[in-house]
Amino acid sequence: MDKLRVLKIKIYQPQAHFRIPFTYKRRLTYPIPPYSTVLGLIANMLGVKNVPGQEEPCVRESCECVYHKYKELKISICGKFKVKTTEYVWLRSLEKGWHTKRFGSTTNRCVGGHVEHIGGQMPCYVDVLNDVEILIHLYHRDRDFLELIEKNFLEPKNRTSTLHLGRAEDILVVNKIGFEELEFKPINGQFDYFFWVPQKMFGSSENVFDSIQGLTYDLPTFYRIRNGAREFDYVRVKLNDGDFGGIKAHYDNIEDVPVFLADPRGG
Repeated sequence: MDKLRVLKIKIYQPQAHFRIPFTYKRRLTYPIPPYSTVLGLIANMLGVKNVPGQEEPCVRESCECVYHKYKELKISICGKFKVKTTEYVWLRSLEKGWHTKRFGSTTNRCVGGHVEHIGGQMPCYVDVLNDVEILIHLYHRDRDFLELIEKNFLEPKNRTSTLHLGRAEDILVVNKIGFEELEFKPINGQFDYFFWVPQKMFGSSENVFDSIQGLTYDLPTFYRIRNGAREFDYVRVKLNDGDFGGIKAHYDNIEDVPVFLADPRGG
């Protein structure tokens, strides 16, 4: 597709942490949010939430509800930050094993004659990004659905929780939201952003994945609840630091950045 009409969302965060899975005592962060984190923000704004006893908010076939349209979104994420700091914090676990390790039994809450909070705690290092700027581009076959997303960001009356991206305390400010037309063109240069570049780019027949430098990840996207746990879909991507040459991709002429749209369903 030579040109695409997309919804652009510019976000600022004073601080943010986008945890890399399986990092424990030193909790590392991606430099930009993974797809699942941004999709979670959009679901929050649309009022999409889980239904007890169901794998997904809607399980009907060939449905045109908000949830099924939401799952057809194509998404691009890039961003930057000024500095990364490391915080030394206490993390509390409410697991039974942690509680008995601290108090000796499940019925006791006293240590040294003092009543304490249930559970146990451990020290942990957490990497935190400061002065974060995130740029999101969304495409959908239904322009009206993108307008619905825009309206819900401007008037967040349907949100299911506070506006955040990452941890619950990682508040955000929407600096700009609106529609823009992307152009498909050659990309050469160094850009001051980190990018997720999907193995399969939506709207392009170009095979640029192997020629782009970066760390390869399988990023989570949508999920369903099975046996009480989240079961995610994944998309293979590369994390690039903004150095591109000899490729073609969609381009945001206003922000002066390339746009790499991914299909979160893996297509």
